[in-house]
Amino acid sequence: MIGTEAATELRSSNRPLWRMAWRRFRMRSLQYFLCLIGVALGVAMMVSIDLANGSAQTAFELSTDAIAGRATHQIEALAPAGINESVYTKIRRELGGVTVAPIVDGYVLAPDLGNQPMRLVGVDLFAESPFRNYFVPQNRTVGEAGLLNFLTQPNTVVLGADVADRYQVALGDQITLDLSGRLETVTVVGTVQPESSTTRRALSSLLFTDIATAQEVLEMPGHLSHIDLISRSEADLAAVEQLLPEGIQLETAAAQKNAVRQMTAAFRLNLTALSLLALVVGMFLIYNTVTFSVVQRRPLFGVLRCLGTTPGQLFVLIMGESAILGVLGSAVGLGLGVVLARSIVGLITQTINDFYFVVSVQQVAISSLSLIKGFSIGVASALLASLVPALEAMQTSPQTILQRSSLENKVQRLLPWLVLTWGLTTVAGILLLRMQAGLVVAFSGLFSILLGAALLTPPITTALMRVVQPLTGRLGVLGRLAPRDIIRSLSRTSVAIAALMVAVSVIVGVSIMVGSFRVTVVQWLDQTLQADIYVSPPSTTANRVLGQLDPSVVGEIKRWPGLEEVVTYNDADATVTAFNYGEGQDLSTVEVDRPVKLISAGGDVSHGQRPYAWKKEPGTDPWAALDRGEGVIISEALMLKASLTEPPTSIVIKSPQGPQTFPVVAVFYDYSSDVGTMILDDDLFIQSWEDDGVASLGLFAQPGFEADDVVDELRQHFQGRTDVTIQSTRSLKDGSIEIFDRTFAITQALRLLAVIVAFIGVLSALMSLQLERSREIGILRATGMTPRQLWGLTLLETGLMGNVAGLLAMPLGYVLAWILIYVINVRSFGWTLQMQLNPSYFWQAWAVAVVAALLAGIYPAWRLGRVTVAAAIREE
Repeated sequence: MIGTEAATELRSSNRPLWRMAWRRFRMRSLQYFLCLIGVALGVAMMVSIDLANGSAQTAFELSTDAIAGRATHQIEALAPAGINESVYTKIRRELGGVTVAPIVDGYVLAPDLGNQPMRLVGVDLFAESPFRNYFVPQNRTVGEAGLLNFLTQPNTVVLGADVADRYQVALGDQITLDLSGRLETVTVVGTVQPESSTTRRALSSLLFTDIATAQEVLEMPGHLSHIDLISRSEADLAAVEQLLPEGIQLETAAAQKNAVRQMTAAFRLNLTALSLLALVVGMFLIYNTVTFSVVQRRPLFGVLRCLGTTPGQLFVLIMGESAILGVLGSAVGLGLGVVLARSIVGLITQTINDFYFVVSVQQVAISSLSLIKGFSIGVASALLASLVPALEAMQTSPQTILQRSSLENKVQRLLPWLVLTWGLTTVAGILLLRMQAGLVVAFSGLFSILLGAALLTPPITTALMRVVQPLTGRLGVLGRLAPRDIIRSLSRTSVAIAALMVAVSVIVGVSIMVGSFRVTVVQWLDQTLQADIYVSPPSTTANRVLGQLDPSVVGEIKRWPGLEEVVTYNDADATVTAFNYGEGQDLSTVEVDRPVKLISAGGDVSHGQRPYAWKKEPGTDPWAALDRGEGVIISEALMLKASLTEPPTSIVIKSPQGPQTFPVVAVFYDYSSDVGTMILDDDLFIQSWEDDGVASLGLFAQPGFEADDVVDELRQHFQGRTDVTIQSTRSLKDGSIEIFDRTFAITQALRLLAVIVAFIGVLSALMSLQLERSREIGILRATGMTPRQLWGLTLLETGLMGNVAGLLAMPLGYVLAWILIYVINVRSFGWTLQMQLNPSYFWQAWAVAVVAALLAGIYPAWRLGRVTVAAAIREE
C-alpha cells in the first residue's frame, strides 16, 4: 500500500524528487560548491572584461556627448591647425537662422586632479544655451561675479563639482595644467553640478574655460577645434556646406563615436574571446559534476523508474539542479566580475590610451546589459553542459539504470564515434578559419578545433593508459591499478583531463603568441630606431605625443655640434577614402572610409634598415622616392585591415586641399598602431596639411662623438624646460617594451584564471571518483592496503591524468598559437608576426598540468585515508 502511494505521488508530483535533490545538495555540498565556483569564475572573467571595456568606451562617449551637447552636426577641419575663426563668423553673419557655437578643445594633464588626462574645453557663453545647459543657474555654483571673471579674466576654469570635491579644490584655488611639458596655471572660478548622474560622470574628465583662454593655453590663436551646429533641415545643411572652404567638412555628431567603436572593436573582441575560454573550461566542470551526479544516483533512478517516475521527470530534475547551479554560480560571478573589473579597468584604459584615444576612467560603469548578458550566458552554459547526462538518464531503461557499469560501457563503444566527430569538427574549424570573414567566424573556427581536441581526449587517454600500463606495472599492484582505474572511470577522468588540457593549451598558445610578438617587436625596434638620440615633448599618454616641440628648440638642436644628421617627424590624423589598382583605363578602385595616421618625415630614422613587406622596385630603398615626393609608404596594417590581398598602386586621402592621390612605393611593417600608418615627405605634408611643426627629432651623432655625452650636454642645456624630453635609443626601446608588456598583462591574468578553473575541475572529478569508489577502496583497505599506499595510488592516478593533459596540450597549444598568430592577429590588427618557438613554453605548461593535477589529488587522497573500512564495504 505504501509503495503504491509513493508511486502515485511520484507520478503526480515532482516534489519528492526535489526533496531528494535538496538532501543530495546538503550531503555533497563541497562537490556542488566547486562546480558553482567554476561557473562563477567563468562568468566573472567575461563580465569583468565586458565592464572594463564598456567603462572605457562609455567614458569617452560621455565626455564626447558632454561637449557635443544637443549638437546634431559638427564642422571639422582636416588640417591640424583647426578652423579659422572667420568661418564661424561668416556662418553667423550669412545664415542667421542656423544655430552654431564655436569650440576649442584639447587634452592636458592635471597634476592637481589625480594626474589624469583632462579635456580642456573652450566655450562661448553667449552661444552655449542651445547646446549645453551647464551654466544655467540651477546647474552651476558660480555667481555672477564668477561668470564675469570667467569671461573677462584669462586663465580661469570651471570644473565639475564632483571633481572639485574629490580633490578638495575650492573656488579661487589655482591648479596646474601640463600641456606636453608646458605648464600653465589656471584659477577655478566655479563648478557645475548637473542634476543627471550620467552627465555628472561625464564632467569628471572635463575642464571648461572661455574660448579665448583655450586658444591661448592650447596655442590655437585665431582658430577653433570645431563648430557645433543644430539643424535637421537639409536646406540649412546644404547652405552651410556651400560656405565651407576647402579642407573643412560637415559631419554628423555621431560620426566620431562610431569611428571610435570601429577602432577598438578588434581589441574588445579579442579580450572577450579569451575570457570565454574560462567559461568553456567551466562547462567541462559542470558536465563532469552532473555526469557523476547521474551515475552515482543510477540505482536510485532505477528504483524511481520502477516506481513510476517518468523519463521527463528525471530530465526536469537534472536540468533543474543544473539551472540552480547556473543561477547561483552566475550570480556570484556577477559580483566577482564587478570586483575584478575594478582591478583590470586601469590596464585596459592604459592600453586604449597608448594605442587608440585618450580617455580618463574614474570608475567602472556598471552596465545592466553586461550583467544580464553574463548571467544569461552562465546559466545557458550550465544547462548546455548538463544536457547530455540529462538525456542519458532520461533515455535509459530502468533495468539498465540499475547497472552501474552501463555508462562506462557506452563510453567505450562511443570511442570510434568520438574520433570521427573529432575529424568532422576539426575540418569544420579549418573551413571557418579559411573563410575570409570577420573575427567572430575566426574565433568560431578556433573554438571548433578546441572542441574537437576535447572530443579526442577519451580515445587518446584510453590508448595512452594501455601503453603505460606495462611501464607502471613495474611499480607493483598500484602501478597496475592506476591506469586501469582511469580507463574504468573514463566518463569522468577524460572530461577532467580535457578541461585541464584546454586550459594548459591556452597557456602554450598564448605564451607562444606573446613571445613571438615580443621578439618581433624587439627586432622591429632594433631595425627601425637607428638614430642615437630622440627628442620630443613629454607624452600625455605612454605611447603618443599630442604636442609639438618649440621651434626655437628645433632650431638650436639642428645647429648642435657633434650631430651628423637631424631627422624631423610630425604626425596628423586623416581618412583614407580609396585604394586604386592600375592606371588609366585599367584603373579599379576600392572605396573605403578608414582612419590613418599620417607621418611627415624629414629623413629616415632607420637609415635604410626599415623592414618592408613589399617594394614597388625590389632591391632599392623606397625612401629615396619618398624623399623626392614621388610617392608614399603605407603600413601593412593599413592594407590588411582594409582586407586588401595585394598592395595598391595608389591611395586617396582627404586633405585640406581636397582629395589627394599618392602613389604607393612600399609597404612597411609597423607595430606601433593597428589603425594604419602612411609616411610621406615633410615638404609634401606641409604643402597639403599646412602644418610645419615638429613633433619629434631623431639625432645621429657624428663619428667620434659618444651619444651618451651628447645626451648629457643636451639635457644640461635644456635643464629647467619641462616641454622637452631627451632620450637615448636604449631608453626609448625599453619604454616601448614596457608598454608592450603592460598591454599583455591582462592576457596573462586571463590564462591564469582559466588554469584555476581547470584545477577546480580536476579536483571535482577526483572527489567524484573518491565518492564512487568508496566500496572498492574499503575492500582494498580490508585486504591490507595501507593509507600510505592509498595516497600513492591516488597521486599516481592524478599524476597520469596531469601528464596526459600536459602531453595533449602541447600540440594543441601549438595549433592554437598558429591560429592566433596567422589568422586572429592578422584579422584583428593587421600585423604579421614570425612564430618563435621556445622549449620553455612547452615544458613549463606540462609542469603546470602535472602540478595542478597532483595538488588537486591531495584533498581526495586525504579523504580516502580517513574512510572507515567497515562503512565503506557496506556502501553500495
